[in-house]
Amino acid sequence: MQIQVSDEAARWYRKELDLQPGTYVRFFPRYSSGGGLHPGFSLGISVEEPRSPGLTERSEEVTFYMEEQDLWYLKGYTLHVTYEESLDDISYIYEEEGAVN
Repeated sequence: MQIQVSDEAARWYRKELDLQPGTYVRFFPRYSSGGGLHPGFSLGISVEEPRSPGLTERSEEVTFYMEEQDLWYLKGYTLHVTYEESLDDISYIYEEEGAVN
């Protein structure tokens, strides 16, 4: 279980959220009518300092993390956060651990 944020995605977050070096971005599961990895939930983000980080990834001087209490959402998966230039947006790709590409 891990988070991988591409440099391009981190730069997009810095620009879109006006983030300064040393900022923290939290990923968390939230109730949603759609669905990401789990039906009824999608991935939310907030700019806040961690209290009890379970996973962290640093890219472009920003620390991306998920709190320990939220790790159930990624259990058995790696979260790849990438930038889609054609959409000028972020993509979240969930790769099952042990999957062969």
